[in-house]
Amino acid sequence: MPRKVLFVADPGIDTAFALALALNDPNLEVVGLMPTAGNVSADQATANVHTLLAAIDPPKYPKIAAALPAQYDANGVALHGPGGLGGVPFPNVSRHSLHPADKVLCELAHANPREVTVVNLGPLTTLATALDRDPELPAVLDQTVIIGGAWKEPGNAGPVAEFHMHLDPDAAKRVFASPLHPLLIPLDVTRKLIFSPTDLLELPNPDSATCKFLRQIVPFGIRASSNLYGIEGFHLKDVLGTVAVAVAGSVSSEAHNVDIETRGELTRGMTVVDARPNRGDPNARIAASVDVAGVRDYIRRTLERAL
Repeated sequence: MPRKVLFVADPGIDTAFALALALNDPNLEVVGLMPTAGNVSADQATANVHTLLAAIDPPKYPKIAAALPAQYDANGVALHGPGGLGGVPFPNVSRHSLHPADKVLCELAHANPREVTVVNLGPLTTLATALDRDPELPAVLDQTVIIGGAWKEPGNAGPVAEFHMHLDPDAAKRVFASPLHPLLIPLDVTRKLIFSPTDLLELPNPDSATCKFLRQIVPFGIRASSNLYGIEGFHLKDVLGTVAVAVAGSVSSEAHNVDIETRGELTRGMTVVDARPNRGDPNARIAASVDVAGVRDYIRRTLERAL
């Protein structure tokens, strides 16, 4: 039986790649796709979810929602392009009235008790708001996976802060104070997943709708990574959110106490890991390593049978 997964996502390029893999994996059932502001605005995130689903046209559509209104002091447009999907002018997809993402997340969790894994690929605003709405949410979810944070690596939104945590550190702090006990996959691990231009532009099954869509959006990310960071290729950070659920043993983790710094001119959004012994029960698992070869194999196998 496929594993039920609900994504909270701010569709930029690597986020779209992660979602495309999940929608093409027969062992995953994407029951919900909740947009969130982050790489792009709330309205753009909602539009990008429609664009993604229209481009891939999966046999079973997930439940969708409207991104919560949120204003952050940064975005990911420089890396992901105008609109977040590589600056490609995709056709406008009609959007009917949608319920807010936190409400739909809670409803799906209760409709599938102890079966849904939430994979958060953006700031934690939506998940924290869902916890505020429904304090019983942790009891009805199966697992929670969060892409974000930085422990032993420099930040990418400041000296020590990772982008997702930096955008809404108060929400992140509330999430880690809850009983979710998530798997956190930080920059320490996601930065290991870099793909060359050849990897990204010569995808298997090139005539599939999925690979055509991905080949349209990745060139901007390749150019931006070179210009912004001097990197030859592109990090598919958010793909590890899908892989952690889809491929058993692909990510190893350690149990720790995690908190988020909400203040500080230089440290706002910092992921604080209290690794001292005898500090009480851990509240999270932090990814420590990843089977990069296994991830590459999963991507290849999934895209070879892509729609």
